[in-house]
Amino acid sequence: MYTGVVVGSVVATVKDPALEGVPLLVVRKVENGKEAGLIVAADQTRQAGPGDHIYMIGSKEAARIYRRGNIPVDVAIVGFIDTYNEEL
Repeated sequence: MYTGVVVGSVVATVKDPALEGVPLLVVRKVENGKEAGLIVAADQTRQAGPGDHIYMIGSKEAARIYRRGNIPVDVAIVGFIDTYNEEL
């Protein structure tokens, strides 16, 4: 499981048909209270936006939450974080 902050969105003119209607968001990963780079994540919640603190899952589990067969997803946003216990 990963945590991060949504910083933007991705606009793709061509993408896999299985990803139709799935927003792709740019996320700044947070590890141990420090920024750990940018990644692109599929938004399972379909509600995340810039500034939202979120948690994600990776690997094949990210694709399985869509339940539509083989979805080409490595990281998926699955929930929101209300509060942190440390400074970011």
